[in-house]
Amino acid sequence: MRRLAAALAVALTLITIGPRAADAGQAAPGFSTAYQRIPGAGGTEIGAVVLTPTGQGDGPFPLVVMPSSWGVPNVEYVGQGTKLATAGFQVISYSSRGFWDSGGGIDIAGPPTVADVSKVIDWAGQHTPADTSRVAAVGISYGAGTSLLAAAKDSRIKAVGALSGWADLIRSLDPNDTVALQSVAGLLALGNITGRPGPEMASLQTKFVTGDFDGAIAEASQLSPERSAATMVDQINAKKPAVFLANAFEDSIFPPSQYTDFFTSLTGPKRLLLAHGDHATPEVTGAVGLPNETWDELAGWLRHYLTGADNGADAEAPVELKSQRGVWRGYADWASVGQARTSYLTKGGALQGGASTGWSRSIGAGIPTVADSGVALVSGALQGLLSIPVGVATPLVDRSFAGVWSGPRLSSATVVNGMPKLHLAVKPSAADTSLFAYLYDVDALGVGSLMSHKPYTLRGATPGKSVSLDVRLEATSWEVPAGHHLVLVVDTVDPRYLGRSVIGSTVTFSSPAGDPSWVSVPVAA
Repeated sequence: MRRLAAALAVALTLITIGPRAADAGQAAPGFSTAYQRIPGAGGTEIGAVVLTPTGQGDGPFPLVVMPSSWGVPNVEYVGQGTKLATAGFQVISYSSRGFWDSGGGIDIAGPPTVADVSKVIDWAGQHTPADTSRVAAVGISYGAGTSLLAAAKDSRIKAVGALSGWADLIRSLDPNDTVALQSVAGLLALGNITGRPGPEMASLQTKFVTGDFDGAIAEASQLSPERSAATMVDQINAKKPAVFLANAFEDSIFPPSQYTDFFTSLTGPKRLLLAHGDHATPEVTGAVGLPNETWDELAGWLRHYLTGADNGADAEAPVELKSQRGVWRGYADWASVGQARTSYLTKGGALQGGASTGWSRSIGAGIPTVADSGVALVSGALQGLLSIPVGVATPLVDRSFAGVWSGPRLSSATVVNGMPKLHLAVKPSAADTSLFAYLYDVDALGVGSLMSHKPYTLRGATPGKSVSLDVRLEATSWEVPAGHHLVLVVDTVDPRYLGRSVIGSTVTFSSPAGDPSWVSVPVAA
């Protein structure tokens, strides 16, 4: 099976790029192609496609190194790689360690996987006309995370393109102590199908499939710092690579909030693009060479920061958000994307301008309602590609098992832009309880479109003791029409996540005097 996978990767590479390779002898700018086995960290062989510019002089050419996504072979970037090679970049697209035709085991972006990037740069300097003082590390998903980590280690990397990646691994896969069950299960399955789990992955998945979820979380938490660019931001800032980040608002594997926090902490040249869709959907078409906004912007970024081209890439808005209606809006920084509008929760289920305190209301826990976040990788893709949101008929949300608060109808169109926040007092009757907050754009018929959501799990709480929670929902850019209203729903079960709510237990919401419960929604000016 493994030999077949390696042979398939090579065959796909040759089939995909073979016709263009015949153009190498022409005077017009083009590229030549080769399949290479490059020695990675510890001598492990890495299967790579090497694209070398032709008809553009002898070089040296700026180098773009492209580690593949989780479960995807080196042909992933050939479409985009051919464009970059034709434009004068030396390109090496390779299968990440442990997958397909590359050796070794999957170490979940561990030190060997990160060191492979530097080894590929070394090899390029010796075997291609690459200028290894002008290097970019570019990738989607697993390749994005690997590229950011490599930039913290290797000062030759002057630019990074990290698309649909992670900056904080544990925050991505276990947000607020709530395991992203569908996403984690999907990643483990794909890793076993397309690669060879290393000791780290094997240990984690053994705990996961045997139901030792606490053990798996504890182990993942230990692995995460070394595999998270957020913990290495000082090293990245010291080297000052130009970092280009892009992600999807509905990304079910690496949600955008951990990226926006990382972006804010960067001090060098940086840019952040967020659009609707699920994991990798905003940029996947560009990887295979089709027209794509994200890749077009990234290509200009690489040309400016690797070649010094005066193309205006450094003058673009550092933050750009694309609404569900396809409108891009630019901002100077993340703090400028929206101004907070606070509404207070009431016992009667209204969202109002003034504080309402002294009330409490209980719901049953562990029973699902019709409100949920959809299916990982599917629901977000439908939103991004076909503008089909996760919907709910808000009158059908069972108030016995969910808190529901509705705002007034909007007199004018409003753009919800940024990261909504919820402050809520809760009293669980069980030690472990999961809460799921959803924010909807609701029409006159009560049909809601999910704008944002977030899980939050109370673990080891004192039953019967009230605690105040502060929950940041995921970022969005959503145009709410005039006449619609916002609805907040908080329940205790969501099938996308490994919830801890106990059937038969209760959760009591309240708004104490001096500490009222509220939701803050950022609105574009």
